[in-house]
Amino acid sequence: MGMGGAMDSCGRCMKVSLIAINVIIFLSGAFALGVGTWVWVSRSFTSTLMSNNMFIASVAVVVVSGAAMMLLSILGCCGAAKEVKCMLLTYYILVFIIFVVALVGGILQFVFREKVHSTLDREMFASIPYYGVKHEYTKAWDDTQTFLQCCGVRNHNDWNDNVPESCCKEVYPGKRLDCKSSPNPTTMYTDGCLEKAVEFLRENAVNVGATAIVTAIVMLLALIFSCALFVKIE
Repeated sequence: MGMGGAMDSCGRCMKVSLIAINVIIFLSGAFALGVGTWVWVSRSFTSTLMSNNMFIASVAVVVVSGAAMMLLSILGCCGAAKEVKCMLLTYYILVFIIFVVALVGGILQFVFREKVHSTLDREMFASIPYYGVKHEYTKAWDDTQTFLQCCGVRNHNDWNDNVPESCCKEVYPGKRLDCKSSPNPTTMYTDGCLEKAVEFLRENAVNVGATAIVTAIVMLLALIFSCALFVKIE
């Protein structure tokens, strides 16, 4: 099994450090999983309008990486505590894979952040004709306008004479003001949804991207300590 023998003080320090790093990895994985899941759920109202695979894929990468980190941290702790070289080698290889994946996921989020405006602008205008025709677009627009308190892409004029009820200000859930017969700033949302959606998605992209980058840094430390401990085990 490749069990280690007695180690010097430096080796014991590496062992304790690797166990400590894996505790941090477990917590970081749980945090990444939580942030990724929250962003995935909270951005669902714009997913149909956005149709951007880069954002969706990179969030999925962070969610999967977080779950994998939690499992790997257990393997790392066992390998360090028992000083099993084959277990540490397996741990090193898997951590390296997750490190690369998390790093790529974080970079993709920052790339998406810069491109979101042009992508969303095009997709939102293209989806307007489907409002009231296709359920998924109707629901996406209603959810977006309600959540972000906005109307249309740039303003309510984008709807021409077919302003959705979701553009009307909500007094309380299920009850809205009548903005169709008397459209004015007191009865309807006047801000366009594009800028609000872009700001919302950019904030989410930064949160997920930063989480992924920090996660990758923690994984890098795990790679260093696991390699050092592997060498120290006789």
